[in-house]
Amino acid sequence: MSLKKYGLSTFGDLESYRQTFTFKNRRTKEDITSSNIIGVLEGKSKKDEYVIISAHYDHLGMKKSGAGDLIYNGANDDASGVTGVLALAAYFKKVGHERTIVFAAFTAEEMGLIGSTYFGKGIDAAKFVAGINLEMIGKTPSFGPNTAWLTGFERSDFGKIIQKNLEGSGYQLFPDPYKKFNLFFRSDNASLARLGVPSHTFSTTPIDVDPDYHQVSDEAETLNITVITQTIQAVAIGTESIINGEDTPTRVILEEDK
Repeated sequence: MSLKKYGLSTFGDLESYRQTFTFKNRRTKEDITSSNIIGVLEGKSKKDEYVIISAHYDHLGMKKSGAGDLIYNGANDDASGVTGVLALAAYFKKVGHERTIVFAAFTAEEMGLIGSTYFGKGIDAAKFVAGINLEMIGKTPSFGPNTAWLTGFERSDFGKIIQKNLEGSGYQLFPDPYKKFNLFFRSDNASLARLGVPSHTFSTTPIDVDPDYHQVSDEAETLNITVITQTIQAVAIGTESIINGEDTPTRVILEEDK
């Protein structure tokens, strides 16, 4: 992931784009060393206020046995989201932004949000005004074309800000329709949300019926590139007022729904 060509600087006191750390595999108890990949575009008038745009680059590895394709490529989950992070870095580098934007590709999301949890331990969460997480944006949603859904919609006014900014764009954002899956707490947005940051995940995939979710069939050929492109464009339009400091979402509410 070449962040240098987008003109991104390193984060905090890191000497490179890699935030490397070691953690224990909960199943095997082995130590694993891995890295979050992080780059920064410093803001202008509000450089001490941070917005993070994130996705995870890990997936499930390989099947232990069997015939045929054994590799879990994770094209939708979540190479599609990483593509969005890179595209948005290029976009905001070009158009400008008042707040500082942190772009992160997190490791070990599938093992329990490990990369984003580690990242969260090293930040002053009060300085982070919003988290924009992209997860599985490669398929047409159940709501139809030119739509996406947002996890934890009712937990802050982040989603309402996005909806307002998308008016007239032909693109619509809906609350997460899959309540029973508890998706707000199953992607990297949760690591920051637990610190109070209004951090939410955009997705387009009808996860209840998607035949490729967590299967070796999650390949690039199954993705709708138009959906990915339109979703990234909508996220850019929808979040621009937050990134430029005109809107600040309310802090997130974490109480579990009764």
